[in-house]
Amino acid sequence: MNLALTDEQELVVSMVRRFVREEIVPLEAGLDPDADELPAEDFARLKAKVQAMGLYGLDIPPEYGGPELDLPTRTLIAIEMAQHRAGLYAPCYGVFGGAGLAQLFEANEDQQRRYLEPMLRGEKRGFFGLTEPSGGSDPARAIRTRAVRDGDDWIINGSKIFISGADRAHFGLVFARTDAGKGRGGVTCFIVDTDTPGFHVRRIVHTLRAARYATELQFENMRVPDANILGKLNGGFAIANDRLSRQRIPYAAGCIGVAILAHEMAVEYAPQRETFGAPLSSRQAIQWMLVDNEIDIESARWLTLAAAERAERGADFRKQAAMAKLVATEGASRVVDRCMQIFGGYGVTKDFPFERWYREMRIRRIGEGPSEVQRHIIARDILGASLR
Repeated sequence: MNLALTDEQELVVSMVRRFVREEIVPLEAGLDPDADELPAEDFARLKAKVQAMGLYGLDIPPEYGGPELDLPTRTLIAIEMAQHRAGLYAPCYGVFGGAGLAQLFEANEDQQRRYLEPMLRGEKRGFFGLTEPSGGSDPARAIRTRAVRDGDDWIINGSKIFISGADRAHFGLVFARTDAGKGRGGVTCFIVDTDTPGFHVRRIVHTLRAARYATELQFENMRVPDANILGKLNGGFAIANDRLSRQRIPYAAGCIGVAILAHEMAVEYAPQRETFGAPLSSRQAIQWMLVDNEIDIESARWLTLAAAERAERGADFRKQAAMAKLVATEGASRVVDRCMQIFGGYGVTKDFPFERWYREMRIRRIGEGPSEVQRHIIARDILGASLR
């Protein structure tokens, strides 16, 4: 296995790294420590620079106007894009663009015209409505939102929780149970306009995440046309599951990027700080923290790139994606915690990004499937049907 980056990957990584350090980091000095958006003029200027670099529209397939990137290269980019204060949940503040609801690439021609194309042009925003109050770890079986057919329409009743961006969205993907007796095979994905009668959204209290609110959705006899089913009837879980597994790879990569920057800051600071007449870096306790950081980062990096390579060549990658997500989120959390400890009192002030990373990193061990679910996925792959 060749672990070296290709010349093209080296070039792309270098470009993104320079962009983050020269364009994004200086702007953050003038932003609120919890900001996750840029002023409109800065956003437009940086978006134009990214377009000139040929990297705008990450995760958009080339046939829809996105850059031609393989998944390992996309993973390397995600590592670099996260290396700033807001990088965990707002990497480069969105100036690289993205696919948004990637499930819509599987939509039919009419649905793409009404939803995908306006989303790619930036005219519409969408949300992903899967998690319910009854449970998020096993969404297919926990779904209690019901859709009942009524002529050419479906009547949807139920609720969703912890949905990002639904309060500012024009439409969303809502997963509802259409066959009570089929478990995972009885869930259908509907494209829902947020101005539909019976659709209700409210912000819930702030989470640990810095700037964004999560939302709660309520559906009361919401009527959705049959033409708005995405994919096949009762085929919603397959749509959600494939994308969720694939998404865990760049999700893990973002955690690695934050860990790398935190570690670099600690390595630079430790020799400068003196305790009892000697540099902090001379203390074995600090040296071992830095060593453990290095091990956590490298372990996560190679597991994540291995998962990306496997997915890119079409091999089964669900276990590898689960391993990458598990190791990256837990390892990066430890790295940030150690770096805060090395910085002491400064580590918990908003003058440094550690406290924001610390709060937001804690969410990563739950989002996209908690650590316990990732371990279950891995165990099921090892042991087979006995755990199904």
